[in-house]
Amino acid sequence: MAASARTLTRLAPCVTSNVFTLRTTARSARLPLARQHFQSSSRRGYASAPPTQSRTGLYVSLLGLFAAGGAGTYFYLNNGGFANLKEGSSGETRGVFTPTKEDYQKVYNEIAKLLEEKDEYDDGSYGPVVVRLSWHCSGTYDKATNTGGSNGATMRFAPESDHGANAGLKAARDFLEPVKAKFPWITYSDLWTLAGVTAIQEMQGPTIPWRPGRTDRDISACTPDGRLPDGAKEQSHLRAIFGRMGFDDREIVALSGAHALGRCHTDRSGFDGPWTFSPTVVSNDYFRLLLSEKWNWKKWNGPMQYQDVGSKSLMMLPTDMALVKDPIFKKHVERYAADDQVFFKEFREVITKLFELGVPFTSKEEDRMELKPTSA
Repeated sequence: MAASARTLTRLAPCVTSNVFTLRTTARSARLPLARQHFQSSSRRGYASAPPTQSRTGLYVSLLGLFAAGGAGTYFYLNNGGFANLKEGSSGETRGVFTPTKEDYQKVYNEIAKLLEEKDEYDDGSYGPVVVRLSWHCSGTYDKATNTGGSNGATMRFAPESDHGANAGLKAARDFLEPVKAKFPWITYSDLWTLAGVTAIQEMQGPTIPWRPGRTDRDISACTPDGRLPDGAKEQSHLRAIFGRMGFDDREIVALSGAHALGRCHTDRSGFDGPWTFSPTVVSNDYFRLLLSEKWNWKKWNGPMQYQDVGSKSLMMLPTDMALVKDPIFKKHVERYAADDQVFFKEFREVITKLFELGVPFTSKEEDRMELKPTSA
C-alpha cells in the first residue's frame, strides 16, 4: 500500500474596502532551513502501529486612511484587484495590483514555512488544526438560504468563534496572522481556505485545486450555531448536516476521511485522542482502521466514544462508527480502505467543492490553480 511507504512528513475582515498600511522596509529574506535536521528531529511522521513511547500530545480593521511619508497603501477592490497608492509630492496613483498565481504561491510558501518551523502544537504540527479551520469556516453553508460558507470569514467574530464546534480554532487563526500581516492584500476568507490547501498538500495529501475570490464580511453575516457535525450523533445527523450543504452519501464519507488528521481534546469537544497512529499525515488509514480494528466503548467519565481494543490509544466517535454501521456508507469506507489513490481522487474533488460553497466567484472553474507543494 502506498500509504505504508510514507515516512516522515514535512509540515505541516469585514468590509470590501479595507485599508492597510504597508511598511516600506524590505521584507526579510526567507532563511534557508536545515531540512534534513528538521526532518530527523520532528515528531511528525507516518506510522501504521502505536509508538513505542508516549507522545505529548488581528485581525485589525482600519477604518481611516493613515498618511505617512513614503508609505504605500493598499485598497481592496470588489473585483479582486488592489489599488496601490504611493504617497509623494504629487500624491499620484501607481495603478492596480491584481494578484497572480505567483503571488498566491508566495502566500502558500509562507504558510508552508510556518508549518515546518512551528512544531509546538499537537504531534509537532499545526497542519491538522489549520485543515479544521478551513473545513469549519466552509461547512456552515446552507444551500436553501445561500448563507454561510467560506465567503466572509465570519469566525473572526463572536458568537461564531464561540460555537462549540469551533472550540480551539483560535490557535489556527492566530497561527495565520503573521501571513496576513505579510500579505495584507489577501482576504481572510481566501487565506483560511488556501491555508487548508497548503496543510493538506504539505502533509502528503493530494493536490487541491483552489481559486481566490472570497470577500470578508462583518458580524451580521455570522451563521447560527448547529450547522457543523456533532460527533455524538449517528448517520441520520450526518445526512442532515451534509445534505444541507449539498453533499451525497459518497461525498460524506470522503470528507470524513479528514479524520485521519489531528486529535480530539477534552477541553474542547470533550472527546479525547487521535483517530490514527499518524495524525499529521493524510492517508486512508482512518478507513482501514475503522474496518480492521475491533472497537469497544471507552470506559471513562467523558462522553461516549469508542476505543481500539488493541493499543487502547485510538478513538472513534459515534459519527465515525456510523460509517460502518450504515450499509451505504460502509461500501465507500471499504472502497477507500482498499485503495488510497481512490480516496485521494475523491477527497480532492469533494474538499474543493466544500471550500467553494456559496462563494460568488467571478472566475470560472477552469481558472482554479494548483499550487506547488514545497516538498515537490
